[in-house]
Amino acid sequence: MTRIQLTREQVLEHSKRMRSFPRIVAEILATIDDPNGDVRTLAQCIEHDPIIVARVLSAANRASVRGRRESELVDIYAATSLIGMGRVREIALISSLDSFVAARAQDLRSERLWQHCVSVGVCCQELALQVTQPVSTDLALVAGLLHDIGQFWLYSFDAKAYQACWSEALRSRRSIEEVEYEQFGLGHTLVGAWLARDWGLSEGICDAIQGHHVPIAASANPLISLVHVAEVVSNALNLSIGDENRVSFISNAACEQLGLVWDERAQALFGRIEARSRHANRFFSSQGHEG
Repeated sequence: MTRIQLTREQVLEHSKRMRSFPRIVAEILATIDDPNGDVRTLAQCIEHDPIIVARVLSAANRASVRGRRESELVDIYAATSLIGMGRVREIALISSLDSFVAARAQDLRSERLWQHCVSVGVCCQELALQVTQPVSTDLALVAGLLHDIGQFWLYSFDAKAYQACWSEALRSRRSIEEVEYEQFGLGHTLVGAWLARDWGLSEGICDAIQGHHVPIAASANPLISLVHVAEVVSNALNLSIGDENRVSFISNAACEQLGLVWDERAQALFGRIEARSRHANRFFSSQGHEG
């Protein structure tokens, strides 16, 4: 492979030629800690995005059918009230990032990578409900969805070179990041962190993107450990299609930091993660990649 030495300036400059990062993500994240945030505030964030509105209404009408509601929901405020702010934020965040990534998806490998990111995001959410340290499920979702955004950037920069990286990693049974450093002079976690900071995302999310392969026990940011564990669990459950779903090491220190214990109760947790991941990937793929 021909070595390329990329710099932060090159990464950010190339990123400017791509579709801009969805502003709605930042707007939704800003509502999380807003003491005055309510259903109306959240609905106002999403009501001008027809794709998100359609998906929220679809989810709400499915729920209303189960609840034997006779009339069809067409109002975003009523839909939000019915399925809850947490579910609406989840749909909005995945939808906006789904469309954002779709603009970079070039082939089946890109689509499989996004399926993996959705699965890790869902896994992060579920694990956030189990950990002893307080972690926002919305921040956990975004960190999981974006943990491999650097791979999309590297792929869009030079698809042929990145395909060669994957082939070499699988052939030599080395980590993709090790091969990335040989080819590009940096890895996808660093690229992802640079992008996230440039987009104005929180330092917690940026650090989780950059550090999820090498979590540090002493880190004050539990999101790093959370994304690390979520990716390992996602691969172990084979939640996305592809040869790259290899089970890497899981950091005992990360599990201890989060207070995660893998006892008999973990089976129920794994079942929820698998069911939600399959549903999310089916739901969003079935809606198409509009926009």
